[in-house]
Amino acid sequence: MRIAFIGGGNMGEAMIRCLIDKGVAKAGDIVAGEVIEARRKHLAEKHGVATTSINHNAAEKADVIILAVKPNAVPEALADLKGRTRADQTVISIAAGITLARLCHGLDRKPVIRAMPNTPAQVGEGMTVWTASAEATEQDKERARTILGALGKQVFVADEKFIDMATAVSGSGPGYVFLIIESFVDAAVRIGLPRDMALELVLETISGSVHLAQKSGRHPAELRNMVTSPGGTTAEGLHALEEGRLRALLARAIIAGYEKAKAIRGD
Repeated sequence: MRIAFIGGGNMGEAMIRCLIDKGVAKAGDIVAGEVIEARRKHLAEKHGVATTSINHNAAEKADVIILAVKPNAVPEALADLKGRTRADQTVISIAAGITLARLCHGLDRKPVIRAMPNTPAQVGEGMTVWTASAEATEQDKERARTILGALGKQVFVADEKFIDMATAVSGSGPGYVFLIIESFVDAAVRIGLPRDMALELVLETISGSVHLAQKSGRHPAELRNMVTSPGGTTAEGLHALEEGRLRALLARAIIAGYEKAKAIRGD
């Protein structure tokens, strides 16, 4: 499968790495269109892919075109590709907040895939939610499943409204999790743990808790109660979190991200 990336930033590079590692595409079948010369050099040297500064040159011979630019760079990318894509090509956009309608209009084509991956895709542990325009073919969808599946888990939704919601949860969520990790480590250091030990304890605790939740099938509240002994240390810590309104703060973060995603698309 020949794949063209329009944009060679962090997420584009993560996708390139996963596609090569999973055998979905060979390095020689990937071209990255990237305006920054240093990034082009980096991608070529590290991953062995072809690069160009001209987007439509990158897309010309591709089976799949992946729009991997920031939302503010989408209009320029669409203008460069407008009227230049073929009917047999599959176009996938991972730009946050850019609707199918805007993509179809900007490209002057009806079949388009819109996806929202997240940064754990950099290690093949991503979560991607995606949808497709009504005109997208089964071949388009199958290509999308193959490519997005190389990043980790992928979920198709028929209604585009869920993409902005996923942007707020799984798209932005890693940022919140990393802040929580950072806060855990800093607090552990404050009470006297060496920083390297604190980091290991925190990462393994969070990783183990996630795997337990995944494999046990139990509700998070039930799992939380299992570790909360009456009058114990966990109960005391949870009381402090409730006093600080942690639930409300996390809810506000998710809602703020959702509202921002809608604002980007113009709602």
